[in-house]
Amino acid sequence: MEDLQLVSTKHIPVRKVNGLTSSLLPDILSVEEPLEIRITYGPEAQRIQKNISVTMRTPGNDLDLAVGFLFTEGIISSYLDVADAYHTDMDCASQKKNIVQVELTENCIPHLMQTDRNFYTTSSCGVCGKSSIQSIRTVSSFSELDTPLLSISTTIFYGLPGKLRAAQSGFTATGGIHASGLFTLEGELVLLREDVGRHNALDKLIGSALASNLLPLHRYILLLSGRASFELIQKAAMAGISIVAAIGAPSSLAVELASEFDITLLGFLREDRFNIYTSNDRILIPTSHENQD
Repeated sequence: MEDLQLVSTKHIPVRKVNGLTSSLLPDILSVEEPLEIRITYGPEAQRIQKNISVTMRTPGNDLDLAVGFLFTEGIISSYLDVADAYHTDMDCASQKKNIVQVELTENCIPHLMQTDRNFYTTSSCGVCGKSSIQSIRTVSSFSELDTPLLSISTTIFYGLPGKLRAAQSGFTATGGIHASGLFTLEGELVLLREDVGRHNALDKLIGSALASNLLPLHRYILLLSGRASFELIQKAAMAGISIVAAIGAPSSLAVELASEFDITLLGFLREDRFNIYTSNDRILIPTSHENQD
């Protein structure tokens, strides 16, 4: 198996300037390459192939990314819909591992009513080109699930950023990559996925969890290494996640969607503080720290 670190990073020489001096030194960059996701579906005698998406991503965990993307976009509803997923070899060597083919089972009817929208996505935005906000308000298969009563201490959340950073090999090497981490309610790291695209990192994580039969993820904490945007909350809702914590800020639409799906949303998480934007009843806040003003 190809070493993930070798395909996800690239060494280049750079000139580093410090005050009035400069020097030529090696640097490490996160690799960004296109990944095309294709599906094949229908009865054996009439199989149909369709190109679904092109996304700019960091190579590695591509199969998780493809399956996770199909699930969080509502195109498939279960891992049982997937018969096989693999890289397609191309004549052009540069594209040899930049296409993933997902074979769906014969009885799976993919939900393609939204695929007339432009699915081209970039590393910075998971919804570029989509026709409207309504087109990505996909109804989660877990939206009617009774969420368990959860009471989590603030100290659990304080420890998460450090644990995520310690496990981030890509960030340690390049300083320029996003991560999504899945933690138990006790703060233990279960899954970690990295990518130059924050939405890709989450799709990789959800795809892996889907293949491991962990969904719904309502008894886990999702930690985002950056900001919490609408598309990330939408993907979290699709996976049945009820607690999302972000190192950065949430957008207004992310807060609205989290409220709609009863997701506890935390932002600006640090080692000693965070903001709670929705559903704060799941967080055990020490009363002695309550501001009485």
